[in-house]
Amino acid sequence: MSLKYAVVHEWLTPNATGGSELVVREILQHIADADLYALIDFESTNPESYLYKRSVGTTFLQHFPMARNGVQKYLPLLPLAIEQLDLREYDVILSSSHAVAKGILTSPYQLHICYCHTPMRYAWDLTFDYLNGNIMGRGCQGILTRYLLHRLRQWDVIAANRVDYFIANSFHTARRIWRCYRRGAEVIYPPVDIERFPFEAKKEDFYLTVSRLVSYKQVSLIVKAFNQLGRELVVIGGGPELKQLRQLAQPNVQILGQQPDYVLAKYMSQAKAFVYAACEDFGIAMVEAQACGTPVIAYGAGGALETVRDIREHPETGTGLFFPVQTPAAMIEAVEIFEASKNAFKPELARLNAAQFAPKIFLSRYFDCLERCYKDSCSGNLIPQPQYLEVNSS
Repeated sequence: MSLKYAVVHEWLTPNATGGSELVVREILQHIADADLYALIDFESTNPESYLYKRSVGTTFLQHFPMARNGVQKYLPLLPLAIEQLDLREYDVILSSSHAVAKGILTSPYQLHICYCHTPMRYAWDLTFDYLNGNIMGRGCQGILTRYLLHRLRQWDVIAANRVDYFIANSFHTARRIWRCYRRGAEVIYPPVDIERFPFEAKKEDFYLTVSRLVSYKQVSLIVKAFNQLGRELVVIGGGPELKQLRQLAQPNVQILGQQPDYVLAKYMSQAKAFVYAACEDFGIAMVEAQACGTPVIAYGAGGALETVRDIREHPETGTGLFFPVQTPAAMIEAVEIFEASKNAFKPELARLNAAQFAPKIFLSRYFDCLERCYKDSCSGNLIPQPQYLEVNSS
């Protein structure tokens, strides 16, 4: 029997080019006849997009003012919007979710597998960052915002119970899924386009970070550290903190803003080391740097612990260094340790480590999981998955 598939994602815009979009792209390339749905879509009209001229089902948010520049401004309406997608005609629903995509409504006769990039950050881990950094978190309106986030968390737990099987993009994310939803998740690392990043063994004398310039990415921490170090740092990325970071940076720090892919790849391959200070659920940029043969200096938490090997623990196969706390002093110490031991890093080992996250490996594991889940559902064996610690990531 030929199954009918629907793929559901949060939003499709030219600025949304992260790991969740890579997952959607890989799935659609291998289930070509799947129908695609999202809250909003501005990619199918983009001639440079792989979705150009593709039919995409959307919600009423598609027609809201300024939705193209960030549908998150309509946060209270996102749960309502995703529930308006009528997917009753499909046998299998594959959601790629970092916010509300997992909340679509299904029947008992449909299979819903959610690839979860993170439980909704602004509702859970980053609630207080969101409130403290936003005018909506202050005064009387702050009380309303707190109430709305409270209701959003309630909806999020209910929505998680509509999912038959969870897949997490890292063990760190699987732990967060368990903490927020009390649901187990199989770990399958997301695809990283390794071949897009050229390997270069010979490095130049500068450090690099690539990130969206938002508060939780801790780019200001990196800039402060390099202001004190006096070493050359290049920052690539756009976001609301761009102006502030340019004002903060000393002459040894270049804030380049958003750059095209070919410029990004060039800097990635030539950098002495890639530095990163955020706690990421996975951290694709750190893998991309290693694909170029570039070692990584990162905050030792989250997905970095699964993608980077600290040379102090793995002297023969190390691909980077971790620092223990998110402070400029800790990063400065890590950079100084790196400078003293940089000759111990072998660029080819970084490339080899990155290769385990290639798209073909993701696809093999993802579709093997899909087949197993479908067989379970057909046999009526829709039992809860084991807790994350008991799940094999292969």
